[in-house]
Amino acid sequence: MTGPAAVLIGMPGAGKTTVGLALADLLGVSFRDTDHDVARVTGRPAAEVLKDRGEAAFRQVEHQVTVAALDEHTGVLALGGGAVLHEGTRARLAGCRVVHLWAGLDTLVLRIGDDDSRPLLHGDPRQRLTRLMHDRLPLYRRLATVSVRAEHRAPREIADEIVTVLTAAA
Repeated sequence: MTGPAAVLIGMPGAGKTTVGLALADLLGVSFRDTDHDVARVTGRPAAEVLKDRGEAAFRQVEHQVTVAALDEHTGVLALGGGAVLHEGTRARLAGCRVVHLWAGLDTLVLRIGDDDSRPLLHGDPRQRLTRLMHDRLPLYRRLATVSVRAEHRAPREIADEIVTVLTAAA
């Protein structure tokens, strides 16, 4: 397999960035987050781009930075929670080591709370997360090389499990 050592996907609040940093440290590789890439390319935080330009325009920018990251990055890559909604992104993930970090609704709501930096969750985060889970979980499951529970454990413990399951899946 070529590309990143691991690509992390999952719902907002699943821990992609936190676990991704721990995993990169464990593997001795660099970490990259496509939300940060969106901010670098647009000059604005990803959440502002989503809010101001709308979801369709945001997904296009997100797809472009994701393709670039998949081509350039060999470390751990965290994708935005909705990146899998873009058909081109899903196609590009074929052949990658894709790790689905999953956590239950209660955990996600607790982690996110009333975070204003997540425009798709404004209003009632529980209701919106439920809708997003309905739309995204089938995609995460289909794309994942492995799925790892990302709740009630330390990020390093989750990263250790990822290394174990990816090694077993190789």
